[in-house]
Amino acid sequence: MTTEHLSCQVVVELLTDYLDGALDADTVAALEAHLATCPACVLYLEQLRTVIESAGRLPPDTLSEAALAELEAAFRGYRPPATQ
Repeated sequence: MTTEHLSCQVVVELLTDYLDGALDADTVAALEAHLATCPACVLYLEQLRTVIESAGRLPPDTLSEAALAELEAAFRGYRPPATQ
């Protein structure tokens, strides 16, 4: 992805790949340029890191089978709201 400016929506969509190190150098540069000027996206990134860190400390068997199935179904059925 080569772009001079990324919108907040695009940044949010790229942050997981960013944290995984899965973005090309041009996209990383554009994303980091956006983060340098957008406190809201920096906050979102920090929150995402906190969630990932916290989830990584959970023991794997903390959810019942029913709760896990319900959660997986909710994610499978999720559709982002239409943008205007």
